[in-house]
Amino acid sequence: MNTSFLHSAGIPKQLFWGYAGILIFMMGDGMEQGWLSPYLLERGMRVQASATLFTAYGVTIAVSSWFSGVLAEGFGVKKTMLAGLLLYLAGTVGFIGYGLPHLNFPVLLLTYGLRGFGYPLFAYSFLVWIAYATSRERLGRAVGWFWFVFTGGLNVLGAFYSSWAIVHLGYIGTLWSAIFWVLIGAFLALVLNKARWVPQSRGAAAGKVQELINGLTILKKEPKVMLGGIVRIINTTAQFAFPVFLPTYMAAHGHSTTSWLHIWGTIFTSNIAFNLIFGFVGDRLGWRSTIIWFGGIGCGITTLLLYYVPQIAPGSFWPVMLAGIAWGACLAGYVPLSALVPSLVKEDKGSAMAILNLGAGLPVFVGPAIVGIFIGILGSEGVIWVLSILYFISAVLTRMIKLPGERGARVLVNGDVVPETSY
Repeated sequence: MNTSFLHSAGIPKQLFWGYAGILIFMMGDGMEQGWLSPYLLERGMRVQASATLFTAYGVTIAVSSWFSGVLAEGFGVKKTMLAGLLLYLAGTVGFIGYGLPHLNFPVLLLTYGLRGFGYPLFAYSFLVWIAYATSRERLGRAVGWFWFVFTGGLNVLGAFYSSWAIVHLGYIGTLWSAIFWVLIGAFLALVLNKARWVPQSRGAAAGKVQELINGLTILKKEPKVMLGGIVRIINTTAQFAFPVFLPTYMAAHGHSTTSWLHIWGTIFTSNIAFNLIFGFVGDRLGWRSTIIWFGGIGCGITTLLLYYVPQIAPGSFWPVMLAGIAWGACLAGYVPLSALVPSLVKEDKGSAMAILNLGAGLPVFVGPAIVGIFIGILGSEGVIWVLSILYFISAVLTRMIKLPGERGARVLVNGDVVPETSY
């Protein structure tokens, strides 16, 4: 790969194969997202059991998302990524080989939950590596590329491959083939990727335990990290709330399920493209400004558009599609958050990233929970306004997250918060 191209694009050249590995790994991990639940229902599983299964999966994703940062800091990135790979393989083999043949629910629950530990440990640990290996002035672009390959593999390549594989390999064959792609991704990221992990291992068990403790105490030592975690939760809450009620709403305004799926798929095509764009914009315009105006304000406005455009132009495909593309683009406005939060501290970047990664996992619950709480009281329109207001709140919170060197900012040095002028 041409190193001058990588440099100008903002990809740390020493981590190129890691980026490629994340893309292929996430393609294998996410290929069943669009069809596994209907498949299980067709096989005879009850809706309540299916919901419980995916809830357990979400729980392990959230827990693993938090552990990814602190484990990467304490044990090293490659060891943490390898642990994620092994947990994914163990869960997948058990899920397909022992749970699915007879729909053995306890086995399905255990193995699919185990599988959920896999990708956060593998992918989000690599994000910690990026935070350490990249200079501040290029970090926005570097994390933009991370979210490009992460989302591109999970939501785009996985879906396209799956649509082909189901026809030619069948449902079970498609699930087994995921192991092949995950192993290819792991080979690229762990074997071909020769970059060295920058922080020196503490070695002693006490040091590793301290890293786990730091993953909690960082919130007290640097409250702005907690604000960053809250903003990260708000970032994708609507992404998990929309599928619960928007398809029905769209159907009531003249859009078939197929039409809505085309819109939903295009939203994330827009999102991965703008993941890159806002990485560059963040490095030039400023991380906070990008998150505030394009992420918070932009998502707040486009969330409302997604609801009201179908009323203004009932049955019209392209106006809704354009509103969706705009929302997907603004969703990428939060990309610089992955550069902003670890830059709040000089040390313990893994602990800061752990909070951010937890914020990435929690929307799996928060989004559907908001729908469940408010739709009976306020209706679908009220839910949309709740989601929109949350985005506006995230803009206000982001304004409070000041980097060291900015007026009124403080910096964390060896566990102590001191004025920037003292640093």
